[in-house]
Amino acid sequence: MYEVTLERQAERDLRRLASDLFHRIIPVIRALGREPRPPGCRKLVGGKSDYRVRVGPYRVVYEIDDRAKVVRIMRVRHRSSAYRGS
Repeated sequence: MYEVTLERQAERDLRRLASDLFHRIIPVIRALGREPRPPGCRKLVGGKSDYRVRVGPYRVVYEIDDRAKVVRIMRVRHRSSAYRGS
């Protein structure tokens, strides 16, 4: 099992979501603790341990630390803005 942590930006992103989207995304985030590389996840180019998983039109961007057994959720954004800096 991996510990799942939320960065402050990811917390803000989740608070801004509509309730139905929030309730679709939270189970996916929790499941990353059991399987940090689920089917359909993609490794992001340019990062050594950055991944993303799709939830409809939204992307959960996260980092995996296999040594510490931690999944750090960085951002939860619509696909049109998920990969930009802020």
